[in-house]
Amino acid sequence: MTFEKPKMNRRNFVMGASALGFGGLIGLPQLRANTAQPLAVQTRNTAFSIGGRPATKGLVSFTENGPPPVLRFKRNQRARIDVTNGLEEYTSIHWHGLRIANEMDGVPYLTQFPIAQDETFSYEFTPPDAGTFWYHPHCNTMEQMAHGLTGMLIVEEDTDPGFDAELPINLKDFRLQDDGTLLPYFTARGAARGGTEGNARTVNWETTPEYQIPTGGLVRLRIVNTDLTRVYKIFLPETEGKIIAWNGNPVRNAIDWPTQSAPLWLAPGERVDIAMRAPQSEDQSVVVQTLIAKRPEPLFYMRTAGTPIKRDLAELKPLPALEVDEPDLKTAEVKDILFGWSPEGTGSNNGLCGDFGYTFWSINRSPWPGDAIENTGPVVELSHGKSYILRLTNKSPNLHPIHLHGLIFRPLRSNQRSLPSNWTDTILLLKDETVEVAMRADNPGNWAFHCHVIEHQKSGLSGYISVV
Repeated sequence: MTFEKPKMNRRNFVMGASALGFGGLIGLPQLRANTAQPLAVQTRNTAFSIGGRPATKGLVSFTENGPPPVLRFKRNQRARIDVTNGLEEYTSIHWHGLRIANEMDGVPYLTQFPIAQDETFSYEFTPPDAGTFWYHPHCNTMEQMAHGLTGMLIVEEDTDPGFDAELPINLKDFRLQDDGTLLPYFTARGAARGGTEGNARTVNWETTPEYQIPTGGLVRLRIVNTDLTRVYKIFLPETEGKIIAWNGNPVRNAIDWPTQSAPLWLAPGERVDIAMRAPQSEDQSVVVQTLIAKRPEPLFYMRTAGTPIKRDLAELKPLPALEVDEPDLKTAEVKDILFGWSPEGTGSNNGLCGDFGYTFWSINRSPWPGDAIENTGPVVELSHGKSYILRLTNKSPNLHPIHLHGLIFRPLRSNQRSLPSNWTDTILLLKDETVEVAMRADNPGNWAFHCHVIEHQKSGLSGYISVV
């Protein structure tokens, strides 16, 4: 099936690439954060529509008039973000995928006290890795993320790889009624199963937007799934390109080009960087699609503009190798971790960060008792500097994207499929799958460890790993 989007009108052009020009960031506001920058959590003031439905009630953002900005950092340069909470409830901000000091990780009660209304908390850290990451609340998480608080975060390489344009893509659902009012952000039925999907899919808070790209140029797509539930099955046309990074880290084992028959599964919390060469003729359309119930649906379009510049993918500089110590597989200790349903089904205590009221899920047969429960032990305790193999087993029929804060790991083997052994902080576990991952416990602290289907996280499938 071929999708052809109408040609870009003047409004779409202005909102897309023209204001920044090629070589810049297309399609989203950006904020450089290597000097002290304010970031306000606030109610969004202007109207916004999805598929002709106005969405004006209940949305929140980090800007008054648009989606959360893309934060841009420099690797190994100190960053400070002063987060001011303008909401009538508590919040905190987690920097998903960054290997930073534990006290800056943004997890309420585990690493900091939640930020109250009109209070400011200063996050200061030095990102050690270049790549594509994102940020979101970790207090009242479901409600605030469902209402819009998910933003992209980019750490630039020391040396420019040589792209002509860069396109950040934030994939996120909203749950809307016909009048634009936000529906309840979860259902008990969804939480006990695969999660509650939205009914309005967006890219950068727009429906199937179109972005202008340079004819014959080299384009970097940074795609992030910031949704609470949906696993995207992404594929591209037979465009010349390759996947260059997975979940923020340069690929060490190649990942196949995603096609309709073999799409790339991108679970909540995951990211992918794609290098592609734009078509050589002006005014050509390229569509990125996803499968919805095995049916292809467009996510966004790109249209070539300008005189062909005839770039070649071979001209790109390779992304710098990740600076991380390899785990010693000969001495690595094996730790078994089981993900499944909750045996109790009781409530939890999240203190100032919202209570779900019941639990459906567990880690090692124990549901997370809540963020504010004192003296709750870790899922596992690791010794600083030692190597480990985590054997992750999903004993349920539902998908679970498992995310580990502050540390990274690489897959070794699965009982169901072949997995490229690329460094990652998030891995999608399939039904009845066991995956072994290797890591070195190189960042001390108590690190949150949970499913990134947020309904699963908030109903028991959460905990932390302690590195001491």
